[in-house]
Amino acid sequence: MQEQYNPQDIESKVQAYWDENQVFKVTEDESKEKYYCLSMFPYPSGRLHMGHVRNYTIGDVVSRFQRLQGKNVMQPMGWDAFGLPAENAAIKNNTAPAKWTYENIDYMRNQLKQLGFGYDWDREIATCHPEYYKWEQWFFTKLYEKGLVYKKMSTVNWDPVDQTVLANEQVIDGRGWRSGAIVEQKEIPQWFIKITDYAQELLDDLDKLDHWPEQVKTMQRNWIGRSEGLEIEFKRADNDDTFRVYTTRPDTFMGVTYVAVAAGHPIAQEAAKNSDAVAMFVDECKNTKVAEADMATMDKKGIATGFYAIHPLTGKQVPIWVANFVLMDYGSGAVMAVPAHDQRDYEFASTYGLEITQVIAPAAGSEDTVDLANQAFTEKGVLVNSGEFDGLEFDAAFNAVADKLEALGVGERKVNFRLRDWGVSRQRYWGSPIPMLSDENGQEIAATEDMLPVRLPEDVVMNGVTSPIKADPEWAKTTVNGVPAFHETDTFDTFMESSWYYARYCSPRFDEGMIEPGAANYWLPVNQYIGGIEHAILHLLYSRFFHKLLRDFGLVNSDEPFERLLCQGMVLAETFYRKDEKGGDVWISPTDVQTETDEKGRVTKAWHKVDGEPVFSAGMSKMSKSKNNGIDPQQVIAEYGADTVRLFMMFTAPPEQTLEWSDSGVEGAMRFLKRIWKYAVDVETVGYQALDKAALSNDQKVLRRELHKAIAKVTDDVERRQTFNTAIAAIMELSNKLLKAPLADKQDVAIANEALEALLIMLAPITPHMCHQLWQDLGKEGDILDASWPTVDESALVEDEKLIIVQVNGKLRAKLTVPADATKEQVEALAFAEDNVTKFTDGVTIRKVIYVPGKLLNVVAN
Repeated sequence: MQEQYNPQDIESKVQAYWDENQVFKVTEDESKEKYYCLSMFPYPSGRLHMGHVRNYTIGDVVSRFQRLQGKNVMQPMGWDAFGLPAENAAIKNNTAPAKWTYENIDYMRNQLKQLGFGYDWDREIATCHPEYYKWEQWFFTKLYEKGLVYKKMSTVNWDPVDQTVLANEQVIDGRGWRSGAIVEQKEIPQWFIKITDYAQELLDDLDKLDHWPEQVKTMQRNWIGRSEGLEIEFKRADNDDTFRVYTTRPDTFMGVTYVAVAAGHPIAQEAAKNSDAVAMFVDECKNTKVAEADMATMDKKGIATGFYAIHPLTGKQVPIWVANFVLMDYGSGAVMAVPAHDQRDYEFASTYGLEITQVIAPAAGSEDTVDLANQAFTEKGVLVNSGEFDGLEFDAAFNAVADKLEALGVGERKVNFRLRDWGVSRQRYWGSPIPMLSDENGQEIAATEDMLPVRLPEDVVMNGVTSPIKADPEWAKTTVNGVPAFHETDTFDTFMESSWYYARYCSPRFDEGMIEPGAANYWLPVNQYIGGIEHAILHLLYSRFFHKLLRDFGLVNSDEPFERLLCQGMVLAETFYRKDEKGGDVWISPTDVQTETDEKGRVTKAWHKVDGEPVFSAGMSKMSKSKNNGIDPQQVIAEYGADTVRLFMMFTAPPEQTLEWSDSGVEGAMRFLKRIWKYAVDVETVGYQALDKAALSNDQKVLRRELHKAIAKVTDDVERRQTFNTAIAAIMELSNKLLKAPLADKQDVAIANEALEALLIMLAPITPHMCHQLWQDLGKEGDILDASWPTVDESALVEDEKLIIVQVNGKLRAKLTVPADATKEQVEALAFAEDNVTKFTDGVTIRKVIYVPGKLLNVVAN
């Protein structure tokens, strides 16, 4: 065994051992309990960043821990390889997206291996491989056959520079998230999958996910947005046409003073033909991006159509307005406006001088007040100014109004969802072609199985504007049954690929179907899923939906894809900058800066390593290219070793919280590993001794008790609580005690042997290279990953003695070591035999003696 810890000598050798022996290759084994641990796969951008390192270290620690529990553990890795960033990078680097992507995959795979992650690389997938997306295409055609897929014209956020549709989340301040271009509203044909058919089940099954963060479940519930309300039919005053609105507040129905419709609503379109002013406003709305999230803060604008609707109960005519806050894709594209009791309607009515009629008053005993001169009254209460409904509270009013409207045939109770069908069409190139065709008459045709995969050509030239498969009319031409036909030139939203990859890992080379059911039903659901909170809604919701589709097609037999979810926090780093000659900020990498810090670690002085000139600290911020504060994992591994990086990542913060990068913290992790190595050398030097529990001295019993208390805590912290930082803290505390303990007699050495073995196994998931090497050097049998996790010796936890704190009037006066079964009277007698206790109790009145068994004796005297 070498004397000094040198990770550069160890890690590549250990990684070679893992590769040669296929240590992480796994197959189905019914004799073992399975454990499927999965970290969200990366986009192959070219380099790992510290966020990746943190995510995958957590997953690897969980995987190795579960293997040490004797389970059959699968941990796969692959690449979320399609997407617009590859196109942009290819244009920038004058190459094809495929070539750029495959080169990045090779580089990043090597980086992952250098970090020692225990992946079964035989299961590796890349979503851009035809062998993968073929089955996605196949499944889409089956969904089409079942009526779960359809095509319709849809208003989308259109980026005129990137020539693609953007999700609402990709539009920032009205501009495309990548190009920065002003986003337009455009109607184009889009393919949709009917996720709304599963809305209720997606909502209900959140209650089954006991091991998901409540925050994530709440976000999904809000996104699905179930509401119970009333759909009401209004009749036009000028003709016999009708239209419908949906409301969750029928109790306010008698307060409707106008109706607002979306710019895309037929009434708005009709009004635009009759009025240039309306036409201009409708056109303005169409070219203004409005996300639902922006509704509360946006300026409320509108224009009167000149048309009126008849209130179904009062017969009163109310004006119909076109309003920018009504979206055609949500509900019916029309809303009944009750400005006295809806703040949005109130602001609009106030702007345009529309009637505001109060129909809800505070309930008896309520402290709510009505101030319609300044704001809407939005609380539920008692109906007023509502005719026959006066005096009813919310529930009674809801039912009374609903009953009346249903009896008149102009109302229907209805459950509504905020969730809308999943639009999967994208106009970019680098994605899976949608497996649909059309004949010369425009008739839709699903690709037959013998046509799959519809291959994406990879040897292309990007012009930065048009997708190569759209620009080449020959690509789309084909025949179906001898009749000319044309391939769809849109490609799938990349959420399609990431919605089922976890299932493909179960049988990645299966070429007879999408997934092999036997393997899928052995491994699924995923026991532990790990990834960022930014995927809490769309990716996780689409994956849950896809899993239910797979189940309903008989491919899996479980209801949910991910049993337990951990959302890791971001990695932060210090940011430094200087001002340029124009006063702008020039961000400087932390690796180029030397600092001085105060006792709390805050930067008090900073200067550039090259020129020695001062730089300014802007505090901690998420690692990003824009602030040049990313830390290259490659450099840190080269300097400190992968185990040190892994230990720092797991120790510095709880996994769900942000982690602040610290060079001193990394150095501290390195020092700890050196201490463990030295302890192993010392123990190996004194050799092996068998433990004789009956021969242990009191101090030896105390030390062994600390060992087994640590085993219990580490086990619980890693498995149940997933507080890896506290588990490592317990290991560090134990190691400090072990390092101070003597190695004088046989039982000292026996305890050291037992403790070192437990330490190495408990650290093996976190610092696997070092622990593997020490295990081998100590002559242990087999691979440390095939060892058994240490078990707690309950007899070691039994205390023969207790340390009792003795206080007089709350102040510490003595410490007593007493038998564990000592009575209060015995402890009290020993306490009053202490000189420092009698010094403060002689000659005074003892009011009472408080005894907390096994911990504290407090004498109250005056």
